Amino acid sequence: MGSLNSDNVASHTSSSNISPLDPEEFRRQGHMIIDFLADYYRNIEKFQVLSQVEPGYLQKRLPKSTPHNPEPIETILQDVQEHIVPGLTHWQSPNFFAYFQCTSSIAGFLGDMLSTGFNVVGFNWIASPAATELETIVMDWLGEILDLPKSFLFSGNGGGVIQGTTCEAVLCTLVAARDQILSQIGRENLVKLVVYASDQTHSAFQKAAQIAGIHPMNFKAIKTSKSTSYALSPNSLRAQIWEDVEAGLVPLFLCATVGTTPTAAIDPLESLCVVAKDYGMWVHVDAAYAGSACICPEFRHFIDGVEGANSFSLNAHKWFLTSLDCCCLWVKDPSALIKSLSTNPEFLRNKASDSKQVVDYKDWQITLSRRFRSLKLWFVLRNYGVANLRSFMRNHVKMANLFEGFVAMDKRFEIVVPINFAMVCFRILPSALSETIYKNGKLDIVSEEHANEANRKLLESINMSGCVFMTHAVVEGVYVIRFAVGATLVEERHVIMAWKVVQEHANVILSTYKPRDLLV
Repeated sequence: MGSLNSDNVASHTSSSNISPLDPEEFRRQGHMIIDFLADYYRNIEKFQVLSQVEPGYLQKRLPKSTPHNPEPIETILQDVQEHIVPGLTHWQSPNFFAYFQCTSSIAGFLGDMLSTGFNVVGFNWIASPAATELETIVMDWLGEILDLPKSFLFSGNGGGVIQGTTCEAVLCTLVAARDQILSQIGRENLVKLVVYASDQTHSAFQKAAQIAGIHPMNFKAIKTSKSTSYALSPNSLRAQIWEDVEAGLVPLFLCATVGTTPTAAIDPLESLCVVAKDYGMWVHVDAAYAGSACICPEFRHFIDGVEGANSFSLNAHKWFLTSLDCCCLWVKDPSALIKSLSTNPEFLRNKASDSKQVVDYKDWQITLSRRFRSLKLWFVLRNYGVANLRSFMRNHVKMANLFEGFVAMDKRFEIVVPINFAMVCFRILPSALSETIYKNGKLDIVSEEHANEANRKLLESINMSGCVFMTHAVVEGVYVIRFAVGATLVEERHVIMAWKVVQEHANVILSTYKPRDLLV
């Protein structure tokens, strides 16, 4: 054997002497990260909200391979500032009005940091009793604030679990419902199972149905209309179910939504649950966005009828000051989840689990491993309290109403659907285009296609300015701009500024607009 190269010896010695959890180095570097983030939040308004980089930008900036030798945290943070931050769309910006916000807070961040520091894997009770028991307590706390029926709480016969996202929550409940019915009619009848939702329901439900083995033709997205503010009609649901039963199919699952993504529409839970009950269906209520607001008494009525559902979920990481990811799911019958999702390998067996006196959350979710998510929610609930959380959301609703008023006063625009919660859906009216189109193109008929094209151009222009960021929806063929208020740092002045940006860009669009079908 030849002797070791001196460079290799030095490299080996250097890498073997690392101390990844040295307390004093952790303290030093941790302070640097906190300072970095504090400066980021202080200066966040200076950044363009929507990242303006081109695809593949980062490959051109970073080395082609992993560094062989360690690099100091100072160098890494400098690269974050110079290369990573420009490629961020700034979700915590007060000028972020797109999608639904992902709120942050000091309490949520610190709870998450503590969870990461402990780094426990609480798949069953014995793996970290505090992780399991705090989650059961916090889920009952939040359920009580929402005034959920006791049948959804551990203090009743139900219970709650913190999933990562609504996608996971819907899939878990759908699998539980599927297995319940197949145990009665035989697994060979999977192809007959039908699931229902409105055409406004989040695509997460369609993905869950695909994963759960529901035949694509048996995913029924029932058409909604402006006449019901895009809520699912119980009569339309019943008619579709009847048609399917006549065809020999088996109704399985209804996903009702409180606060849809396109327009924040609210499905009528009570009457929908009555229809579903007639056919023995599982009803899941997806309140990912709007469920948080229902801790306010004036919004609680939007989930009236939830007592008829089998499961209910909301995303605390959307509007509840709890950092991603934190989806709260309650079920009336936890045993349905456990029967479908549990595995009991020998290496996980222990006296506590065998006693059936503890909750093993591995059996309530898809994955085995799980984070200590309840810590951050516990921090938020304790550090802010119910009164402040209600005030936080009410303030956003007030600001959305302010923006709605601005839109209503400008006759070039319309509010497409009545405002629910803190989102305004608006657009340039076709009539506002008439004069411009006639002047520039000698066309006296303005179609919805022309209006859609103009509103698409308006949104693109607004977003490329970097001043604000909004997104869109298409309902019944109409292109609408969504203005969702919900950022932690947003103030009234940001809403006023956003409206000024809309007007400025609308002025340009309306003064120069020429439809594509008139271009030579």
